Amino acid sequence: MSKAPKKGTKKSLARQVTASPPSPADFDVVIRLIDAARTRAVAAVNTTLIELYWSIGEYITRKIADDGWGQGTVAVLADCIKRRFPSVRGYSAQNLWRMRQFFETYRDQPKLSALLRELSWTHNLLILGKSKRAEEREFYLRMACAQKWSSRELERQLAGALFERVALSPTKLSPPLRELHPDAATVFKDSYLVEFLDLPPEYSEADLQQGLVEQLKKFLIELGRDFCYVGSQYPLQVGGRDFALDLLFFNRALNCLVAIELKVVEFEPEHLGKLQFYLEALDRDVKKPHEQPSIGVLLCATKNHEVVEYALSRSMSPSLVSEYQTRLPDKKLLQTKLHEFYELANEQAKLPAIEEKKPVKTRMKGRKK
Repeated sequence: MSKAPKKGTKKSLARQVTASPPSPADFDVVIRLIDAARTRAVAAVNTTLIELYWSIGEYITRKIADDGWGQGTVAVLADCIKRRFPSVRGYSAQNLWRMRQFFETYRDQPKLSALLRELSWTHNLLILGKSKRAEEREFYLRMACAQKWSSRELERQLAGALFERVALSPTKLSPPLRELHPDAATVFKDSYLVEFLDLPPEYSEADLQQGLVEQLKKFLIELGRDFCYVGSQYPLQVGGRDFALDLLFFNRALNCLVAIELKVVEFEPEHLGKLQFYLEALDRDVKKPHEQPSIGVLLCATKNHEVVEYALSRSMSPSLVSEYQTRLPDKKLLQTKLHEFYELANEQAKLPAIEEKKPVKTRMKGRKK
């Protein structure tokens, strides 16, 4: 004899039947977990691969020193690896020598080990092959990690001589900008490379602005990782009059709006006046209460560094003046200038410090009576 159904069973079944089906948003948590795990797995594989290449490079270096290994022996080793692992690539004789160079280059720089493992082998080879100085290699390692550059973007920055440009022309900031945002010098550049723009020989500010907006993705990469696009010809109204700011961005790291005014001519001190006016309007009418004061960037075709320094020294607004370059710079010329800069710095460091001469006290002789 069957048992009578318990009370409430029908209601429970009804609730189960009438429950609404899950929406795609309900599965987002699982999707994010899978995506995060895949990212960690890729990072772990890359770290393991870099550590393997480091160990192989270390072993080859030791065998060269102890047993006199040469190119012939390394070539035999490459053939042996190919026979044992026919489907595995990346162990040619040339790449084995690169592993040795990789180890020998960074063996005495343990502070860079985490950066080396964070980047791919392609990134490391680009920096290793195209950077001549230890400080240059460290610069690109840190920038590539911080900005999450792809290998193609890293190659572009190397071709654009970013290290030489930064070393020879550090970013000049107005006193209020240095005070409000001490890290601004690491966020902004003294010059921006926009060689990806297809500008005619004679172009206007409107052409420049349109080109930057059309190539916004590339321009955002050039600006930096934390920049977010807000708008172009951004409307501002003051005193019943309409104004338009060329480009407006937001920087997540600095937590502030960034206004960019474009000039297709050489920088003139009076250009700062309009930019400061826009910053005041942004802070009064657009800035959110939790955001920091807005920053202004005057992006000019060319500029005289001394004129910029004089103009910014008394500026009351957080601003800076940068220039844009529509063509790749002459990297060899910049490298020559940087070499001369380092030589001059070394010569000055060797000079003995000039001691201040203390005033000689003289004893006044009394007059003979």
